This record gives sequence, structure tokens and C-alpha cells, in this order.
Amino acid sequence: MGYNPNKKPINQSRQRSMEMDDNWIIEFLDKTMVGHISTLNDNQPFINPSSFFYSNNKHEIYFHSNAYGRIRFNAEQNPKVCFECFRSGRLLPSNLALEMSFQYECVIAYGDIRIINSIEEKRIVLNELLKKYFNEMKSGKDYRPITDDELKQTSVYGIKISSWSGKKNWEKQAEQAEDEEWPDLDSKWFEIY
Repeated sequence: MGYNPNKKPINQSRQRSMEMDDNWIIEFLDKTMVGHISTLNDNQPFINPSSFFYSNNKHEIYFHSNAYGRIRFNAEQNPKVCFECFRSGRLLPSNLALEMSFQYECVIAYGDIRIINSIEEKRIVLNELLKKYFNEMKSGKDYRPITDDELKQTSVYGIKISSWSGKKNWEKQAEQAEDEEWPDLDSKWFEIY
């Protein structure tokens, strides 16, 4: 086996040229709208899309779900979690099958999930989520503030990040065959994709 993630840090990329630094990761988390949280129940993985926000002060990712459900059940059984968010762009055609790709950038984080039980902390987290997505609107002016009853109907989580990585492949064009290894790709494919 050529690659074994157990022999190096879990967040290490195979292609160093695509690795992004912590500042890029934080900026990406701030502007990305949907994240995917992966939890585990015995041997059954479960992934769920969600709104989220990242707290630089606490180095945690926050999100919410229903008061009861699979995310809550899994979080109570096993704290290990993986988080992912991404953005994609154009498809990148090539005259080499192995080089065909697409533009993308992503963040993956590993850590432990915790269920937030404090009503006040839940309120703070949910208000931060509202601020990320609806920052022009004001609680108590444009919409009714979150009630204690609504907080009781909601599970709120924090993911304490143990490691993360950012990756970006936003090339204008995929690599092409050289030295007449294969005929050049018809230019129409660059216009279509």
C-alpha cells in the first residue's frame, strides 16, 4: 500500500501544492454556506448537510439539528466526527483520461462533537448562526428573538477541532498530453466545459 493515513497526520494531503494555510481555511469557513457532518453509530457512518459557523476564539464548528434524531443519537454514542465543506467550479477536460478533473476547494476537519445543553450557550450559538446567514437582519427588530421553547426543541452542537486541512485545485486547464503522445483535444471541449 503506497498511502497509509495512519503513518502520518490524519489531515496531511498527498499533494502538497494544493494545501492551503489556516488563514485560508478560516476565510473559507466564513464564506461557505453548507457543511457536511459525518458521525458514526457502531459501523454505520451517517452524513448530514447543515448550516454552520466557525468560532476562531474557541476553534470549534457549530451547527444544530432536531432535538431528537440520528445526529443526536450518534453524538451521544460516539464523539468522533468529521466535517467537510466545499465549492466547485468548471469541469477540466483533457486528452488524457487520468488528468480529467474539476475545479474545487474544500476544508475537512476532524474532532470530537459535544452536545450543548446550556440554554444560554444554545442561544448564543444559534444567534451566531443567524448572524452568519442573515447578517443584515436584527433580532427583536426584523424577526422575533429565539424563545426558550424553541431552544428546547433544538439540539445544538460544537465540534472541537483536533486537526483540519484546506485544499484548492482551481487550475484554468487540466494537464494535456505532450510530445504527440495523443492528438490535441478539440478546442470545442474547452468551450463546452
